[in-house]
Amino acid sequence: MVVEEPAIAIPDEFERAFRAHHGLVFRTAYRITGNAADAEDVLQTVFLRLFRRTGETEAQVENVAQSGVRSAAQSGVRNAAQSGVRNEESYLRRAAVNAALDVIRSRQTERSVELADLPSGRSHSDATELRQALARAMGELQPRWAEIFALRFIEGFSNRDIANMLGISQVSVAVIIYRTRQLLKKELSQYLGERS
Repeated sequence: MVVEEPAIAIPDEFERAFRAHHGLVFRTAYRITGNAADAEDVLQTVFLRLFRRTGETEAQVENVAQSGVRSAAQSGVRNAAQSGVRNEESYLRRAAVNAALDVIRSRQTERSVELADLPSGRSHSDATELRQALARAMGELQPRWAEIFALRFIEGFSNRDIANMLGISQVSVAVIIYRTRQLLKKELSQYLGERS
């Protein structure tokens, strides 16, 4: 006798968000990781987290409904849940950046030794190696700094846009970007110095 498992109900809001933004999440992750498989992992991670968050929100609404408190309380829970993700696109982009940085950081702990000799002249592999060195250096940054750097230089947002997304001042964004660039420049100059 085969027992069928009950189907998982996928909330309409979740499905709409996935259809609208899955490409954005994948592209963002791919720009940071430089790897399609890692970008797919990030895509799954981000939307799994969103799905869980959506389920928690619906459970909160259901609990309020069952407790006998009517529409004002229900709408209050819905509004509170929705306020957690005020700008869905911004939230998902930031989630993709952070999840991609997590992938890079986890790679650093699993780093293996390369066996191939590196070519002496500049080539396509040099650009790939430089991208990997940048990703490793970004993985060493404080999470907030790495997120701001990725939003500015990988995603192409202005300081004003980043400040609005994160709820901080433009001056703070500019200072963090400056300091991050200095740290990365130092890290990459050591890498480039070793290569020459």
